[in-house]
Amino acid sequence: MPVGCGFPLIFPRDSQKLVAKRNKNIFITPYICLHFINNLIIIISSEPSSNHLEQKMKLFFFVLLLAILVHALVHASAFSSKANSVADMDEESVIGGLNKKYHFHKKINCRYACARRCIKSSRKNVCHRACGTCSDELFFSPRSSPLSKGSQWSMGNLFGLYGNYANNTEVYHDEDLFQQDYTEMNRSLKIYVYPHTKDDPYANILLPVDYDPKGHYASELYFKKVLSGSHFITQNPSEADLFFMPFSIVEMRHDPRIGPEGMRSFIKQYVYNISQTYPYWNRTGGADHFYVACHSIGRFAMDEVLEAKFNVIQVVCSSSYFVAGYVPHKDASMPQIWPRQGNPPNVDSLKRKQLAFFAGTINSPVRVALLQVWGNDTAIFAHFGRLETPDADQLLDAKFCLHVKGFEVNTARVVDAVYYGCVPVILANHYDLPFADILNWESFSVVVHYLDIPVLKNILQRISLEEYSILQRNTLKVRKHFQWNDPPLDYDAFYMTMYELWLRRSSVKVN
Repeated sequence: MPVGCGFPLIFPRDSQKLVAKRNKNIFITPYICLHFINNLIIIISSEPSSNHLEQKMKLFFFVLLLAILVHALVHASAFSSKANSVADMDEESVIGGLNKKYHFHKKINCRYACARRCIKSSRKNVCHRACGTCSDELFFSPRSSPLSKGSQWSMGNLFGLYGNYANNTEVYHDEDLFQQDYTEMNRSLKIYVYPHTKDDPYANILLPVDYDPKGHYASELYFKKVLSGSHFITQNPSEADLFFMPFSIVEMRHDPRIGPEGMRSFIKQYVYNISQTYPYWNRTGGADHFYVACHSIGRFAMDEVLEAKFNVIQVVCSSSYFVAGYVPHKDASMPQIWPRQGNPPNVDSLKRKQLAFFAGTINSPVRVALLQVWGNDTAIFAHFGRLETPDADQLLDAKFCLHVKGFEVNTARVVDAVYYGCVPVILANHYDLPFADILNWESFSVVVHYLDIPVLKNILQRISLEEYSILQRNTLKVRKHFQWNDPPLDYDAFYMTMYELWLRRSSVKVN
């Protein structure tokens, strides 16, 4: 678009209206145009020499263009920072409204009042109204308001909400390459585990458990237990591709001698000990070392050892690439899996009546927004708190199962959905999804941005029966990748995690 009197400055097509609405000064005003035209007439009338006139004209238009560019950059920067603050939607910037957003007509600070959940009963109704207004301003923005059919598909494609599922059926990014690498990984990958004995005072933290792990963070304990008996282990450090530091974040959290407060100091001392006792850490600065953590606190385990923080491979469940403690190409995402005994249920003949299902506590602004918009809907069953009936009943009855960010981007709900053959819907911005190096998540899930919660039903209803069949069929195909087994089975969660580690090994061994 040409820039001139009354013309908007150039912005991406989808953002022009929003830019104009947020900042009307982004348009060059007629007054400025008249001012420049007047100066141009003065220059022309006062300059008889054509050569000098040409030079001054060039200078004039250069200055004009420079002014326009500066004008554009200033306002584009302001718009970008505003748009990004809304799009990121982290806890620091959003709790019922934008950071420090006040409602002057009610004298309520939404962030403070909503975070306190209206503890003061005398202000309870006012607070809830204010919180609701904040959410309205956030979630019913121009980007997420109802659009025409064509615009919705355009917006959906922009954020990956709509795919052409009929042409996006492959579960793996490259299945042939994956199979070749998987075979080579099984043949050649070697892991050296730093040795510890049962006499060690911290044996409960450093040794594998001798029971079947349970609970939300079982993935961490399962990995260490299964690895200890696998063919990947070597007793010869010189042939190792990677070195495993076997401390358990889960056990450390519950050990009264350490706890969450002492975890960083414990790991700092652990790194110091192995660097003084063995030569392997010092050769690479820990770049060929890794640890496993399923609790989000594990992501900050190396905070007191900067060399380790930037070099060590983290295998974590809380894999958010929005936080500084996680680097996707270096670190690896592991699924949070609630262990189940026996084979998954046969869901081929099920007739699913519910469009979508979610159940969980209210512990994030995203879940608050979901409740506000869909809490009373019949097609989307959004329940906050525990159900009186088992979750499995709803997971088997719903076509789509919602994974909604809580305190962290990860929960076991993604794997729960896959286990019961329910297509996962990912409502967790910045989530580096498990095994994303291998699996094509667009072939068996739907990823939705926070700000599209108001049009969530429309997004799901617009997926045709044929497209849904492809999504569900692929969901069942990937089930084997999201299960722990002891001993492990080919392509299960253990082998997939090992494959992620194999991808991150160094191609050159340091001696």
